[in-house]
Amino acid sequence: MSEGKPRSILVTGGAGYIGSHAILALDEAGYQVTVIDNLSTGFRFAVPAHIAFYEGDIADRALLDRIIAERGVEAIMHFAGSIVVPESVTDPLKYYRNNTVASRVLIEAAVENGITRFVFSSTAAVYGEPADTVAIVETTPTAPINPYGASKLMTEWMLRDVANAHDFRYVALRYFNVAGADPNGRTGQSTAGATHLIKVASEVLAGKRDGIAVFGNDYPTPDGTAVRDYIHVSDLAAAHVLALDYLFAGGASLVANCGYGQGFSVSEVLDAVEATMGRSVNRHIAPRRAGDPPMLVADSALIRSRLAWQPKWRDLALIIRHAVAWEEKLLSTRTPVSTIA
Repeated sequence: MSEGKPRSILVTGGAGYIGSHAILALDEAGYQVTVIDNLSTGFRFAVPAHIAFYEGDIADRALLDRIIAERGVEAIMHFAGSIVVPESVTDPLKYYRNNTVASRVLIEAAVENGITRFVFSSTAAVYGEPADTVAIVETTPTAPINPYGASKLMTEWMLRDVANAHDFRYVALRYFNVAGADPNGRTGQSTAGATHLIKVASEVLAGKRDGIAVFGNDYPTPDGTAVRDYIHVSDLAAAHVLALDYLFAGGASLVANCGYGQGFSVSEVLDAVEATMGRSVNRHIAPRRAGDPPMLVADSALIRSRLAWQPKWRDLALIIRHAVAWEEKLLSTRTPVSTIA
């Protein structure tokens, strides 16, 4: 970022898992950070005391207008939303409300307040079940198979259309499977009832769960379990800072995958957890979950070339160690957690 007055950034969902890592990265990069979070799944302790915090919902237009005016917001980084795929299948209206309708309010507030730069937390779930089993590129057809992916894709469409109609540019980052925790132990995945594989395995090792379910062993993959591209949350946070730098430098709107381009099956990840930590993880086979595709692996050439993204933490063993270290910290400090709403 250039020298001078710090750029003012509003981060929605900044008290959540990925958002809390992003605000640390933004702060270290010299941005002036403001967080809005309704704390439904986020935690006040995840936001450092020197960062401005507003408790509230992004669907509250009056609150958004006040924050933008008070903080002189110049760009928005949008993480707030619901993220559990199986829940989206059983409660789709929640996802269309939290991820699509609320995002429309936020985008409208940006346009009407003259904010022209926007970074959006999207997902690989927009691709659905790609016919090709090789790494997914951004031009792969979008065909979500669950309401979570559909709700995110609708927001991408809104951003595209708004950028065509107004002085407005955005970067939408399509995440693959986010895992790990801050290498310095400042934040991590804290929500009880989380469904992320490495988080759940870490809870098993910490004694918080008796075991872990492997959802399906009959997928068309080498070992029958689902294959995913696991990305360290701190590398993902760094990608968001680069996206913001890119927009402030005048970059055009961009949609980019965030992944490493290497897939691991559920069984391979659990084997790696056991090998890395030297302890066994009790696992059992369960039926497939609704809305889960067999394989999602990213082609990350675009984000590497356009944003000069260079991951630092791509080793699976490191991701596991950082996740387990955070879980042990939660256990030792007895940090309060909430259940998923």
